Amino acid sequence: MAVRAMNSCTIFRAAASPPLAAVRSCLHQFRIAKQRKYSKLGFSFSVLPSSIRNVGSIRSFSVQSLVDTVLLELETMRKSSKVRAANKLATSGELLQHKLEKTTLKKGLLIEFKKDSERVLLAVTQKPDGKKNWMVFDQNGFTISIKPQQITFIVPGIKDFDHTEIAEFVQRAETNLDPTLLEFAWIELLEKNKSITVQELAEMMFGSAEPLESYCAHLLLSKDHIYFTVLETKGSFSVYGPRPAIQVEELLQKKLAKEAAEKEFQDFVHLLKSAKEKPLHSKPPKSSWRNEEKIWHRIESLQAYAIDDCRNDEQKKTAGTILKSMGLAKTASAALNLLIDIGYFPVHVNVDVLKYNIRTDYSSDVLSAAESLLSESSDQDKKDRADLTHLKVYAIDVDEADELDDALSATRLQDGRIKVWIHVADPTSLVLPGSVLDKEAMRRGTSVFLPTATYPMFPEKLAMEGMSLKQGEVCNAVTVSVVLSSDGSIAEYSVENSIIKPTYMLTYESASELLHLNLEEEVELRILSEAARLRLHWRRQQGSIDTATIETRIKVANPDDPEPSIKLYVENQADPAMRLVSEMMILCGEVMATYGSRNNIPLPYRGQPQSNIDTSAFAHLPEGPVRSFAIVKIMRAAEMDFRKPIRHGVLGLPGYVQFTSPIRRYMDLLAHYQVKAFLRGDNPPFSSGQLEGIASMVNMTTRVARRLSGSSLRYWILEYLRRQPKDKRFSALVLRFIKDRTAAILLVEVGLQASAWVSVGVNVGDEVEVKLEESHPRNDILSLKEVLR
Repeated sequence: MAVRAMNSCTIFRAAASPPLAAVRSCLHQFRIAKQRKYSKLGFSFSVLPSSIRNVGSIRSFSVQSLVDTVLLELETMRKSSKVRAANKLATSGELLQHKLEKTTLKKGLLIEFKKDSERVLLAVTQKPDGKKNWMVFDQNGFTISIKPQQITFIVPGIKDFDHTEIAEFVQRAETNLDPTLLEFAWIELLEKNKSITVQELAEMMFGSAEPLESYCAHLLLSKDHIYFTVLETKGSFSVYGPRPAIQVEELLQKKLAKEAAEKEFQDFVHLLKSAKEKPLHSKPPKSSWRNEEKIWHRIESLQAYAIDDCRNDEQKKTAGTILKSMGLAKTASAALNLLIDIGYFPVHVNVDVLKYNIRTDYSSDVLSAAESLLSESSDQDKKDRADLTHLKVYAIDVDEADELDDALSATRLQDGRIKVWIHVADPTSLVLPGSVLDKEAMRRGTSVFLPTATYPMFPEKLAMEGMSLKQGEVCNAVTVSVVLSSDGSIAEYSVENSIIKPTYMLTYESASELLHLNLEEEVELRILSEAARLRLHWRRQQGSIDTATIETRIKVANPDDPEPSIKLYVENQADPAMRLVSEMMILCGEVMATYGSRNNIPLPYRGQPQSNIDTSAFAHLPEGPVRSFAIVKIMRAAEMDFRKPIRHGVLGLPGYVQFTSPIRRYMDLLAHYQVKAFLRGDNPPFSSGQLEGIASMVNMTTRVARRLSGSSLRYWILEYLRRQPKDKRFSALVLRFIKDRTAAILLVEVGLQASAWVSVGVNVGDEVEVKLEESHPRNDILSLKEVLR
């Protein structure tokens, strides 16, 4: 009687010569590529004890005699009537034809069919459904119609199968599967170069071709990707052949490699889950994820996925597989949150810094060049510098400024006119066009100022020690001096190399306080403020447009902490000290445009034609942010020319050149290169065409930096709002209506534009009160609600 062998390796066949299942139950370590060669195939197996004691009804055999006995038994079985094929199997085509003649679909057959791309089910045929389809009752208890093409196997030897027994049949089949039996069958079939059908394989492995054994053989073959290949298929029937030994060896190696890779991947997933569950202070440091190359490769793929910067499909696939294994959606936000949860990124990581590929450090070559400049301290313009150290010099900037580009002096001439000096730091006394440091500055385009960090255009030490203006120290500068007419226009001007000795380093707040105190000993500061008022009045007469509004600055201490300290500053650009500085910078820009034009110097001249703007149309709006916002909405984009000045309508100037921030802005540095060369009597280093080419590259990086600064500022304002008490109310100005009663508003306390529904009767320019509904900085969500009075 032929009986099956179970995974428990108990022998069920009570026969003199065992089937392969019985052999397998005794030879637990019978494997390919072991110690002793097997026949002509060149394979060897583990050497077992010289005899195998009785198991069930199987006698003791030596390894060699047992194998020989198995082979002899199989050969005998081939010749017996139990096996449908003769000694030499018929061709696969003949065999399939033979099978097809005996397997017409009819009611009561147990079939396997493909439900979809991933699922295969058993079912019992019920009745035809049309000309070709069949109604079947599947193992899940559903009656459905299937196409003949969906059928993958018809279990042989079954008539009128009871569909209620499908589940038990499946369970018994799964219990009976032992993939190692295929190894033994493959060895013999390869030795004899024979093909085989499912039923023949069942007979060979289990000693029976009964329905359950045949289905088990089918399952083993359908799941096998190593030992057998399909020679021919017709409908749901196939003939299989053993793969060549070399191919099997290659496939086994690939399988082992795949299993090792899967284990390694699961270990990585376990590592992620472990790190995710740890408290914040116990999470592994960021550097630890770089210790192993494969781990770093996966983390790098996650990071690229999080910032939408995957270099290839492999990175996308890797990140997607990780997210799926962690039970997460395949989205950039899910990847980012995972990296935060494992401690790789801080809670408030600025992904835009990574996304925009912002340069946050310097190469060793750049740092070395900076150190060399500091140690040499050469100045090719030393002999030509005017000594202005006798002047009282005010440097006014924000309190956290890392380097100072500009400073101011003023006096009243005997004829009552005002003379001002705008002193600008002179980095070109150190850095030459085309040098390592110049190229690095060009690539950066600008210093990047964020609430959490500053990424300077020049290395910090060089900028602070070699270029920046410093209080109480003699500093190199380029000084623009201007004598103003009584109406605020330029009466006289000069441009020269100089040395100065800054007297005061003031913040805008302290400068405003000094102006308010009106101290007699600070008469120069009062004169500067008077000059600024004259200039503002003159520019307005020339058609300038006042776009002053409120401006927000944020400084974040310890940004890597989950709850870092946030300091928020809201500054009114119409503040006296801010007006003073901005008017003097604008004045310097006008002088440099005039100077460049009169001396035919190619410069980055800036303009903004606004001839069609009728400011009187906005007179009904309150002066300040509301009016400025309305005007800015219709302003045209700025323009540049590199040969001659162009009108800057917004500033009310015939020409304008940015010149006062050469340490922070590369376009200002370019203007310095050009002007300094002219002062020395040399030709400018760049033609107008070259300037235009450089400007196109620099302006792109500058726009990126501006977007980054804006998004970072908004993030931290939202984080600031998130921390505010739920019942706190905020004052808001209505700037315009977007749709129906949804208005664009300006939160005055934080300087943020947002939107909110406002009640009927509220108009543009009105002030309303709103309260915070929700604020999610990471998702850029801010919801506000009007507080009805």
